Amino acid sequence: MMRKPECDYDVVIAGGGAGGVGAALGAAKAGARVLLVEKYGFLGGAATNAQVLAYCGFFQQGSKPIKVVGGAADLVLDELRKLGLDCEPFSSPTTLNWIILLEPEAVKLALDRVLADNGVEVLLHTRIAAATRTADKIQSVTLAGMDGRTRVSAKSFVDATGDANLSLVAGVPCRVGDLEGKLQAISAPVRIGGRNQNVPIDREAIKAAFKFYTGLWPSARDDGGIYTEVPNTGEMWWMMFDHQLSDLSSGSFSQAERAAREAAHGYVGLLRAHVPGFERAYVVQTGPQIGIRESRHPAARYELTHEDLATGRQREDGVAKAAWPMEDHTTPGQPIYTSVGGDGWASIPLDSLRAKGLDNLYFAGRTIGADPRAYASIRVMGTAFATGDAAGQAAAVN
Repeated sequence: MMRKPECDYDVVIAGGGAGGVGAALGAAKAGARVLLVEKYGFLGGAATNAQVLAYCGFFQQGSKPIKVVGGAADLVLDELRKLGLDCEPFSSPTTLNWIILLEPEAVKLALDRVLADNGVEVLLHTRIAAATRTADKIQSVTLAGMDGRTRVSAKSFVDATGDANLSLVAGVPCRVGDLEGKLQAISAPVRIGGRNQNVPIDREAIKAAFKFYTGLWPSARDDGGIYTEVPNTGEMWWMMFDHQLSDLSSGSFSQAERAAREAAHGYVGLLRAHVPGFERAYVVQTGPQIGIRESRHPAARYELTHEDLATGRQREDGVAKAAWPMEDHTTPGQPIYTSVGGDGWASIPLDSLRAKGLDNLYFAGRTIGADPRAYASIRVMGTAFATGDAAGQAAAVN
């Protein structure tokens, strides 16, 4: 008689953004039986649920793009190339940082395919609602999905939810925002169609147009915003709405979501009325949700520090590289960039990916241990792939 496995899975991962996908691929590569659960009906995290159509953190700053993230992330980029995205480094004209431009439908399909190809079981429309644990380990989690509630057990778990939802239900202490409880601003990028592509985008005209805005949600940006072209579509991607969020309540998020939609249509109306080339412009898409930069920070065994990044500290126990500048959005619309020092990257140690007090819970993406200034670097999606890959591999061999 075949013996029943001690656990349903080797690794259960909460969250299907860059960190969660990286963790799933890392764990699968190590031979683990992997379950990935995601609350939306698609994967991709901020790239697909919040219109953040750029992978940041794959490259160091500088005159030439030097790649610092590979592994599981390369599997995703290879699949995106098959779907027609070139995935070449693009220098943002606004920030001069190197990014990879995205198209959200390609990202959704690429992630479906790459996880299936690597044997990862995926449950969409599913949240982790509860956890059972001993003093030092999580034993099982309760999944809430379309067919009700189901309990699954695993040897290890990875919290890649961004909002630390698994950590919260498992009883891990969490800090909200910075040391004073203040959150980095949220943003609401929008896709715009109908632009005359033969007319160059006039940043000065955009800035001048906002003198005519009379709505309830004036932009905190005075620079015309950040914009690029969405690959293969001709659409404009535009980030002009930034909003201070006072807390993590449903009421605050509900107000922000409504404000973002109202602002998007008002802002595009200004483009139609005042900016050459936008006479027939319209909103293609907002959301599905507002772009969240920061929420909860679960307690890790080591918090990456501002000094670690400012000096480009390299460590023997490093499992990933942080190279994106510390991009602080504490003041809406006025980001402050501080470069990573040393050789242009800093080590992220394994202890930043391990929960304090729980031996089988790992962090990936925005949940890893970092102080407020270091967090402004490690939260981006390219770095999240790297921390996820490392967390998944560590969880698989725990």
